[in-house]
Amino acid sequence: MLWITHKGKPANAAGILGAVNFAQLLFPDFSLILCGYLVCRYTALNRTVWAPVESLVYFFLFPVLLFHSIVRTPLDLGAASNLIAAGLTLGVSGIALAYSIPYLPWIGRQVNRRDHAGSAQVAFRFNSFIGLAIAERLAGPPGLLWIAVLIGVCVPLFNVGAVWPMARHAQRGLLRELLRNPLIIATASGLAANLLGFRLPVWLEPTVTRIGAASIALGLLAAGAGMQFGTLAQAKTLAMAVLSIRHFFMPLMAWGLASLFKLSPAQATVLLAFSALPTASSCYVLAARMGYNGAYVAGLVTLSTVLGMVSLPFALGVLR
Repeated sequence: MLWITHKGKPANAAGILGAVNFAQLLFPDFSLILCGYLVCRYTALNRTVWAPVESLVYFFLFPVLLFHSIVRTPLDLGAASNLIAAGLTLGVSGIALAYSIPYLPWIGRQVNRRDHAGSAQVAFRFNSFIGLAIAERLAGPPGLLWIAVLIGVCVPLFNVGAVWPMARHAQRGLLRELLRNPLIIATASGLAANLLGFRLPVWLEPTVTRIGAASIALGLLAAGAGMQFGTLAQAKTLAMAVLSIRHFFMPLMAWGLASLFKLSPAQATVLLAFSALPTASSCYVLAARMGYNGAYVAGLVTLSTVLGMVSLPFALGVLR
């Protein structure tokens, strides 16, 4: 059936055109990921160089960017309440779907429980570097604030969701793992500082802004450098399940939640982008650090990064 938009254009044609436009908008960020992959694979700047870069971004540069993104603009909890509710509902739903994989008919019997514990996080975690890189271009300065709010409220939830099955399976302390996470520390302190009215001194703003810009560029390059394709042949059913949740079901749920919570156009755009982001590049770091199959999770992260080039235009150009 051919549907007509309010501008008189066929809706399916408008959706395709929108997807193409958003694909062009996202090209600079994905080109950095490709550059990171090529530099790591075909130059002397191999994994021995990029592993410390990942640590620098994860433990210092990105927490600074996250903190600054949250405190730079006063947060109106009333205006953001619907977005926060939609984001948390989306997050809880994604975690529930990921946890349900071993219990699904036909699929559960083919899933190794230990592999699932290490890779379930891929289904709902997100690449914050890409999210922050595109938010302002998608919705202007408010977009950066909205994505920072979503990161602030969802990172703790998603980290609990990621760590819990691994900690339970490996019999490690959940609270200790969470308290050591730099992203949780940055988001919690940023939200507290914002609500208390703290603002960075003017003389410190340029330095912090440059640190944030460096974290995005280096984070995208490091995501590309960490891509691995060789392990994707393992546990294909599990891979298909977690990536379907990440790149198909999460955007569909976000589309429904944007309508249910009556989000503004800017908030709906940011929520849709948030739902379709590639999974977090730190998934394999966390899995390896907790004693799971980091190489397999790295393969899932790699494929998710590639699928993000399809799911983001799908969410922003077709669903939106």
